[in-house]
Amino acid sequence: MILWICLAVVVGVLGYVRLAPSDVSRWHVAPQVTADKNFKAGVTRLVETGPDGLERFDNLARETARTIVLAGSVDGGMVTYVTRSKVFGFPDYTTVQQDDDQLEIYARLRFGRSDSGVNRARVDRWLDALQAR
Repeated sequence: MILWICLAVVVGVLGYVRLAPSDVSRWHVAPQVTADKNFKAGVTRLVETGPDGLERFDNLARETARTIVLAGSVDGGMVTYVTRSKVFGFPDYTTVQQDDDQLEIYARLRFGRSDSGVNRARVDRWLDALQAR
């Protein structure tokens, strides 16, 4: 009986992680990045890209598996993406804003206290690909 209760709790938690709605007013906010920083729960990056940086970044992000646009647009100058982990579907939020020739990027987790460097790896991979184009 205890095993079934534990299993039901695990399934409930995983269901919530996958199905919980994303509040646009909470996640789609201007990054306010002043420097590159690594946190336990995410990263910020400030990158010189030229005036078309957001458009090029948007193309890369949209090509990434399990990544969708939560809100915003290239024309609006700011986009927030949701990328979900492969196995459990944990959502990470990445907000990118064009500020003249720079991109301000803020990537962070929604659940937990540490992302184990996942956001840093993803953002740095996107930026490496952006510089290569």
